[in-house]
Amino acid sequence: MKNPVRVLFVNSEVFPYLPESTLSQLGRFLPQGIQESGKEIRSFMPRYGVINERRNQLHEVIRLSGMNIVISDIDRPLVIKVASISSARMQVYFIDNEDYFHRKFIYEDADGKFFEDNDERAIFFARGVLETVKKLRWKPDIIHCQGWISHILPLLLKELYQDDPIFTDSKVVLSLYNEHLDASFNADFKTKLINEDIKSENINILDEANGINLAKLAIRYSDGIICGEEELNPTLLDYGKELNLPTLPFVKFDTSDNNYVQEYNAFYDKILGKDEVNQ
Repeated sequence: MKNPVRVLFVNSEVFPYLPESTLSQLGRFLPQGIQESGKEIRSFMPRYGVINERRNQLHEVIRLSGMNIVISDIDRPLVIKVASISSARMQVYFIDNEDYFHRKFIYEDADGKFFEDNDERAIFFARGVLETVKKLRWKPDIIHCQGWISHILPLLLKELYQDDPIFTDSKVVLSLYNEHLDASFNADFKTKLINEDIKSENINILDEANGINLAKLAIRYSDGIICGEEELNPTLLDYGKELNLPTLPFVKFDTSDNNYVQEYNAFYDKILGKDEVNQ
C-alpha cells in the first residue's frame, strides 16, 4: 500500500486569521477537505502584522526557527509560528520576520500604496516555506500556491531546489486570481533573484516588474493551473494555453457542497498521473 499523497498549501490568506474572502475561505476549507479525502496536508501563510497572535493562539516553533534568509546581502531571521484550527484537526504554519511582516497592513500602506519591499516579502515567504518544509523532512507530492505572494515559489522550486531530495518529485499547482495584476514592484526585483542557479535570461519577464508578469513567471514554472475566478484575466489563461499546461476551469467555492474539493482532488491526481495516486 502506497503512502498517502502529500499536498503542501502555500496560501496568501487563511480564515479566521484574515477576514473572509474567496482566498481566505479556500485557504481555510480546501486543505481540510483534501485532508478528509485521505491525503496528507501542510498549510502555510505569512504572519501579517494584522493577525492577533494571542487571540489566535500562535506560538513559535523553536526547532524550526533560527535560520537566516539572505536577500540583497542582508541576513533576515526566519521565525516559524503555528496555530491550530481544532475543528478541522489542522495546523497552519506562519512565516514571520520582524522587518517584513510586523506592520498593521497587509500589502499596502494607509494611503493604499503598494509596499516598496513587497518583492522581498514574496521572496522571503517562498524561501521560508521551502526551508521549513526541508526542516520538517516532509516530502510534498503537490505544492498548491494561492495568491500573488506565493508566485515566486514555483521559480525557486524548479531552479534553486530542484536537486533537493525533498522536492525532486514535487509538482506545482497554481491558482490564479485577478488580484494585484496592475501592481508595480521594485525595479530591481529581478536582480534580487539572480544567483548561480537562477539565470537572468530565465526571468527576463521581470524586466517590467508588475503583477501580471509575476503571475506569468509563476505559470511558466508550474505543472498545472486553476482558474480561481470565473472571469480570470484572459492574458493569464492564454499564457497557460501557450505553454500547454493542464488547466482546471473555475469551480464555484461553496462550503455546503463538497464538489469543489472533489474537482481539486481530481486535478491533483491528474497532475501526478494515475500510477502515482493509486493507494
